[in-house]
Amino acid sequence: MKKNNKIAKIINLVIKIFWIFVIGSVFGFFAEIIYGVVYTRTIVIKQGLIYGPFIQIYGIGAVAYYLLISKVHEPKEAFFSGMLLGGILEYLCSFFQELLFGTISWDYSNFFLNFNGRTCLLYCFYWGIIAVAFLKIVYPWLEKIELLIYKKGVRIFTVIFMLFMTFDIVISCMAANRQTERNKNIPAKNSIDIFLDYVYPDEYLNKIYNNKKEIEN
Repeated sequence: MKKNNKIAKIINLVIKIFWIFVIGSVFGFFAEIIYGVVYTRTIVIKQGLIYGPFIQIYGIGAVAYYLLISKVHEPKEAFFSGMLLGGILEYLCSFFQELLFGTISWDYSNFFLNFNGRTCLLYCFYWGIIAVAFLKIVYPWLEKIELLIYKKGVRIFTVIFMLFMTFDIVISCMAANRQTERNKNIPAKNSIDIFLDYVYPDEYLNKIYNNKKEIEN
């Protein structure tokens, strides 16, 4: 009986973390649009994945904040913890994007107190503000609706949506990797490469990842 309860708790935690990731990713999509309108007076649609309004770094940040905020109660502590955590996540995401695909999606080299152009003090400050908002607004709201996401119908939808998100992440990574190979003049080696070249050509991917820049070796 205890083992079943333990498994049920793990399943419930996975469901909750998954939806926090999704909500955070969608929030990031619209936050980038609002940021663009405010600072550049233009509407620029940025995506982190091929299908859907998702920017996954925000989703990862939301999950990290949730795991952190559950142990934090003071806004000041949340702010400074969020600054540190957000900066680390931003740096790591930029680092691994460059390592795996030879590209970057942001460059803060011209900003004050930047770290290899991957993160900077100003954006760490923004991450801190988001952490406080998460503590005071999002976290209490999540606690209120938590029971809803464990209902049978929602569980079934969650499984379906998990499969979609898994596909979206995998195909996005495969398409990005194949684009990197094309940029290096590596020809298609198999039917999968041919499929990726046909369905996800450079023109298509460049429209989705319009802020992506290649790193010259």
